[in-house]
Amino acid sequence: MSSDSVDSGIGIDEIVSAFKTSVVVKDRKHMLKTYKKCFVGSEAVDVLVREDIVSNRKDAVAVGQLMLDQGIFHHVLREHQFEDAKLFYQFTEGHGEKVTRDGSKVSWSDFIKPVTKETDESLQPAMPASAATPEIDFNISEQLAPLDEHNLRLLDSVHPSAWQDPKAKPKYHMVVIGAGTGGLVTAAGSAGVGARVAMIEKNLLGGDCLNYGCVPSKALISAAKAYHSVTNQKGLTEMGITVEGATIDFGKVMERLRRLRADIAHNDSAERFASKLGVDVYLGHAKFLDKNTVEVNGQKLTFARCTIATGGSPRLPDVSGIKELFEAYHKKEEGAPTIVTNESIFNLTELPPRFAAIGNGAIGLEIAQSMTRFGSETTVFGRGGRIMAKEDEDIAKILQDQMASEGTNFELGVEKYVSLKKTGRTNGSYPEMEMEVLLKGGQSKTFLFDALLVAAGRTPNVGNLDLEKAAVKYDKKEGILVNDRLETSSKGIFAVGDCCTAYKFTHVADFMARIVIRNSLFFGKDKFSKLIIPWSTYTEPEVAHVGLYEQDIAKKGQVVTVQKDFADNDRAILEGETVGFVRIHTLKGSDKILGASIIGANAGNLISELTLAMNAGYGLGSVASVIHPYPTQAEAIRAAGDLLNKNRLTPTVRAVLRQVLKFQN
Repeated sequence: MSSDSVDSGIGIDEIVSAFKTSVVVKDRKHMLKTYKKCFVGSEAVDVLVREDIVSNRKDAVAVGQLMLDQGIFHHVLREHQFEDAKLFYQFTEGHGEKVTRDGSKVSWSDFIKPVTKETDESLQPAMPASAATPEIDFNISEQLAPLDEHNLRLLDSVHPSAWQDPKAKPKYHMVVIGAGTGGLVTAAGSAGVGARVAMIEKNLLGGDCLNYGCVPSKALISAAKAYHSVTNQKGLTEMGITVEGATIDFGKVMERLRRLRADIAHNDSAERFASKLGVDVYLGHAKFLDKNTVEVNGQKLTFARCTIATGGSPRLPDVSGIKELFEAYHKKEEGAPTIVTNESIFNLTELPPRFAAIGNGAIGLEIAQSMTRFGSETTVFGRGGRIMAKEDEDIAKILQDQMASEGTNFELGVEKYVSLKKTGRTNGSYPEMEMEVLLKGGQSKTFLFDALLVAAGRTPNVGNLDLEKAAVKYDKKEGILVNDRLETSSKGIFAVGDCCTAYKFTHVADFMARIVIRNSLFFGKDKFSKLIIPWSTYTEPEVAHVGLYEQDIAKKGQVVTVQKDFADNDRAILEGETVGFVRIHTLKGSDKILGASIIGANAGNLISELTLAMNAGYGLGSVASVIHPYPTQAEAIRAAGDLLNKNRLTPTVRAVLRQVLKFQN
């Protein structure tokens, strides 16, 4: 077998076949006992290296362990992993050559190709620290409401009432705890390369993204944006358009949200993962029994590898009265005021006349802008004097000014949330609340509202898993502790998503899962720190970022920043969307892109071009050489590249060019 067998797409079955043909299998004796038809571990390592299946003995051990995990062979007494030692192993009787569920070959290149690549340094920015205010570690699990046809259809997909757990297999290659984005991708990807996979979820498959996050919030935002577009009289008048009598039916807005969420849910459904992807799906609470076993619904699941993907939950700030009122609302006690998180905001069916949000990050701002546009009198509370702590200050101000112009109120100088209580009055169907806050400078102020969104951060779901029995180290605030390859303190147990990272985004959990599949099942060496991570806040204007911020780069050396305003972009002018700009940071002396921020219409889509360039190692000068269709907003990115190239024309270079031109006369 040639040394480039991995890259040429040789199937795993061919590698196994070559190994079986070459290794010496015979009866062997040890301590007066004969072991039938076995081979020696060190001799097997010799074969793997000699046949050019691998290049060194360390990798040979990893390949041998992979075959052992897949059940191709086992230690004669089933007491050892695969080792480069005088240990006896036997091929498993009846083991077939087929390793995928559909009978197709799997190329090593399918899973050996790394998610990340080695670079000089990480281009991940520092994330802001959690607020210093004491938090209540309150794991919130909500019921869907109302139980109309759409939510019942959703439940039939992501937590079917008649679901029967499968009978546990003797041993799984991978057990996944949690079925949010990170868990689903880990389970589907592992099963797709032939692994025996079990996935455990105690609540709803799809996790936050489908049920409480990305999907329902974007449905809400799209409706709010549409309504705003036909009631923004100033913008319409400039276009010569008059719209009269537009109204909002909030109940129908929320019904559409529930319908679209249920339509999408099949992709994450228990039935699809079980019948189409071949994953054993268990609906219940998982607990570790030891480093290789978890228990769910009375069954013990033994594994070679495990991935914890339990996500996170909203946390309540330390405000006198909030926990009691929150629990009363979610227990549906009569007269309880409406206090919601992202896990229950989408249960609303009536528009609250006065709406408040504690939290000035992405969730709080996206929902607050939508509620303002629907017609609620909205106030956003926060600390630090500004919104969006991790974004550039001028970008945050542009968004705050836009939201304020639409009617959102901001109280960003909160020193302490003192108390929250009922007033005993009602506003329509909403019981009224009163919140007292202490502002910086010592002033006390009281606010009245009818519904409160708590979006003041999240806490990792690490409780009640008996992680100690598996020797998995964790911190209640930071989550499960993992290394750069996403492995926990317990060998063979990995973690992905909100339960272990400060980058709490769906797409990050997705790519963490891809790293884990390679690193856990196929001796990969991918590093989380090498991921180029973009994100976007879906307000209007949108705010998107990738890579480092200017303050991060300042620690590494001199930086050159170029900026192109959408006010100078023809498409933005024609669309009436001139607010915002593209800002790109490069290292002085080169066109290497270190980070970028965009604020403006479709920023979340535009940032992908720069993310692609960074990931592929293309400089901003290369981006400037790419033809962009005219007129498009993406031309602002190309124009930024032109500006960088122009700035790199030093006086010396200009002088040389002038001399060259003289020879043309």
